[in-house]
Amino acid sequence: MLSSHGLKPGTSERGASRAPAAAIRYARLCLARTRSRSTRVAAAAVAAERLDAQVCVVLGTQWGDEGKGKLVDILARQYDIVARAQGGANAGHTIYDDAGNKYALHLVPSGILNRNSTCVIGNGVVLHLPGLFEEIENLKKKGVSVKNRLKISDRAHLLFDLHKEIDGLREAELAGTGKQIGTTKRGIGPAYSSKATRNGLRVCDLQKLDTFAEKLRKLSLDGERRFGSGFIYDVDGDIVKYQELAKKVLPFVTDTVEYLHTAYDEGKRILIEGANATMLDVDFGTYPYVTSSNPSIGGIATGLGLPPTKYDAVVGVVKAYTTRVGAGPYPTEIFGDLAERLREIGHEYGTTTGRPRRIGWMDIVALRYSCRINGLTHLNITKLDVLSELDEIKIGVAYKTRDGQTLRSVPADLETLENVEVVYETVPGWKLDISGVREWKDMPQAAKDYVQRIEDLIGIHCKWIGVGPGRDALVVKPAKGKC
Repeated sequence: MLSSHGLKPGTSERGASRAPAAAIRYARLCLARTRSRSTRVAAAAVAAERLDAQVCVVLGTQWGDEGKGKLVDILARQYDIVARAQGGANAGHTIYDDAGNKYALHLVPSGILNRNSTCVIGNGVVLHLPGLFEEIENLKKKGVSVKNRLKISDRAHLLFDLHKEIDGLREAELAGTGKQIGTTKRGIGPAYSSKATRNGLRVCDLQKLDTFAEKLRKLSLDGERRFGSGFIYDVDGDIVKYQELAKKVLPFVTDTVEYLHTAYDEGKRILIEGANATMLDVDFGTYPYVTSSNPSIGGIATGLGLPPTKYDAVVGVVKAYTTRVGAGPYPTEIFGDLAERLREIGHEYGTTTGRPRRIGWMDIVALRYSCRINGLTHLNITKLDVLSELDEIKIGVAYKTRDGQTLRSVPADLETLENVEVVYETVPGWKLDISGVREWKDMPQAAKDYVQRIEDLIGIHCKWIGVGPGRDALVVKPAKGKC
């Protein structure tokens, strides 16, 4: 009784005995993709019943990779504008179109597949232009055009190859101490450092290429002074490259603050896509093992210039279990064969890096903390089908410190967090394939009970339940009392 997610090509010796099962999963996924287009679209339309919110924010609640892109892609059909507020190409959003084609997005908002929506890259994003245009070209090859549909903030900061170089050098320094962060080495942290140091370059600087060159040379000098001969960067070559990139990007450049406020005043509907997740927030996450921006609700306001008073819905996306990429404390982490099994079934490898993700049980302490910070109005539980093989499932409901103190929130001190004992509740599994379920009434009772228990512990309606990778693989859960 298996999920529809499938495995990576090839299997380990440990996984060889499950090869027939993997083949069944793959066959089921292929079969799902051959359904008639009208059936898939109709199912997805039912799942994405109109949300009564002119402005809706979608945020990650765990350590990222929760499946935000899929919900944004589905909801985008209800919205005129889809906007990114923070992060950079360290984000990886995987979505599928109605034909089952896969798209891995990093900078372009996940609403790009909705041809009637305009996508906005806000001022809070750090933008690597070569990567952006590579992504745009890949979309074009699949028949998706961004022409007249993509707007880039003139205030967004530019991320250069020098930032990637610095990112790698910093991680190499930390490797000897055993304290490496485990970054994606995409230059995100150094780009935000340039922003905070106030020597960074913004998109608007590309409008004046003479001063742009001078500013980039000064920025390069910082790297040379800090890392000496280890810093390898062709600044003159990049200056030439950006003269051409400027011509390509300037047609997309907009005062997105003015654009979004005007659109709001005209009654247009705006969907905001968060990148990364709250437990990686530079303020609220497991610092220093975090990203370099605010993926929580505050980063939405500063990254777009659209104030919280305009947000009608804030949706938190939460995986039915947890995953984490990179170093850092992870209280509910699972090890051994079970972790490997779930990793294979859930295809838990980073969209951006390809790294295997760490696997853990649902962590209610971290989820409640995230919900409070963000003021969530709804939850979207994803990948529930991945748990379908398990006899029993654990839910982490509290932390206990070494001295016996019970913690109901996430401590700031990492030593405390690394040494907590997790208090678990154990619930029965459903041992049934739910990847074909499309209505809540058809869900196995044990699966319903698991979702309802999460909802009861958090106190927020789990409105959408993901049961597979496709657009139509979504179940709408009635509010409690309407089941």
